[in-house]
Amino acid sequence: MRRTVACIIVAVLALVGVSANARAQGYGVYEQSACVMGRGGASVASPCPDGSSIYFNPAGIVLTPGNSASVGATVIAPTGNFTDATTQAVSTLNKRYYPVPNVYFKQNFAKDRASVGFGVFAPYGLTTDWPADTSEGRFLGYKSLVHAIYLQPTVAFKVNDMLAVGGGVDITRTSLELRQRLDLAAVPITGTPYTFGTLPVGPVPAGTDFADVDLTGDAWHAGYHLGAIIKPDKAVSLGVRYMSGQTVNITNGTAAITQITTGKKLAIPLGPTIPAGTPIDALVAPNFAAGGKLSNQTATTSVPLPDQFVAGVAVQATPKLLALVDYQYVRWSMFDALVINQSIAGTTTIVESYGNTSGVRLGIDYAVDPNTNVRAGADFHGGAAPPQTVTPNLPEGSRAELSVGFGRKFGKARIDAYYTYLHQGDRAGRTVPPTVATTNGTFAFMSNLFGVTFGVGF
Repeated sequence: MRRTVACIIVAVLALVGVSANARAQGYGVYEQSACVMGRGGASVASPCPDGSSIYFNPAGIVLTPGNSASVGATVIAPTGNFTDATTQAVSTLNKRYYPVPNVYFKQNFAKDRASVGFGVFAPYGLTTDWPADTSEGRFLGYKSLVHAIYLQPTVAFKVNDMLAVGGGVDITRTSLELRQRLDLAAVPITGTPYTFGTLPVGPVPAGTDFADVDLTGDAWHAGYHLGAIIKPDKAVSLGVRYMSGQTVNITNGTAAITQITTGKKLAIPLGPTIPAGTPIDALVAPNFAAGGKLSNQTATTSVPLPDQFVAGVAVQATPKLLALVDYQYVRWSMFDALVINQSIAGTTTIVESYGNTSGVRLGIDYAVDPNTNVRAGADFHGGAAPPQTVTPNLPEGSRAELSVGFGRKFGKARIDAYYTYLHQGDRAGRTVPPTVATTNGTFAFMSNLFGVTFGVGF
């Protein structure tokens, strides 16, 4: 047994070394259980008793005895800003609190050798919210929202005393919203070589908002989720899971575009019929009328929900201490570009160029007594996107996360809670189109995460 444990520890240390330059998880949301996140997210080889292995490893539901149901949520409280490298102007994220809920149910039968379950969770999601009127990056996007809710019926079996397998079908509801402003200074003036910002006399200042764009849409899709847990020794568990990728095609999207009055007037005439003093708002108003390029219109796009592969090991180091290490790989290369097709305005392609990502999670779970557990964990990873695609829509970067957790049983009921501090290293990025500059400033970001799960066995 000691030799087995030693070999696994060596393999884990090698894994950590290989992943020293691990990359981030894009808009993935791993916070799907207070028990698991108290361990830093490490769980693929040893499930928590709250049914959350429906997400973290479908095979795990058959390894916790009896039946259970749980409901929980994490509240994410991010703070961040962007500092322009030239002007030193600072844009600050709006202060918001974002809940991420989860619900799990599982029931064993056949003398605990088979199990069925159902989970509702959100492994992909994103909300960034900057001040609509003042943030420097509002012309790329001041609010971005992606919500992917997974409904997963799951089955699991004990093949023998060493091996458990499980799987589920992921029925996914994905919704998308992107809000941005349009800059009047960049608008071409028909019949002239000018934009409103390049007029020889009285040019419109750059950063003059004249339209608000709200792109929304949603769609259903489906995928699958597989997992296995092997126990080569009473003190050692090995786990692996794979959740399939999905490309969700949103065909019912709408682009609602609203004119913003500027009060600007022409300082010079534009031909015999457009004298100096003409309100610019009146000149651009036809674009917002029915059939105009800035009128309300339909839109289509697609959103990737990448494949996930996780492998890990759990070692019962002492009768009370469980140590865990997970390695996670996500195929973020699926997010190469966001292509938006509008029925009147045409096609817009937002290049993302994400790369596939890796990460390592470390955790411990200590049983103070039969009813009380304390937990701690950490994970470390770098940024997924190249600098030119780090924008206000998703300003991610290198991160370090430290977690602590607590669990307590009260008869057949239990409560688990955790806290995570997320620190992100400063990241070069841009608030201007890539044709202007690759990067023009620095994003800073951190977050506090709080979570709780209430469960009951029956």
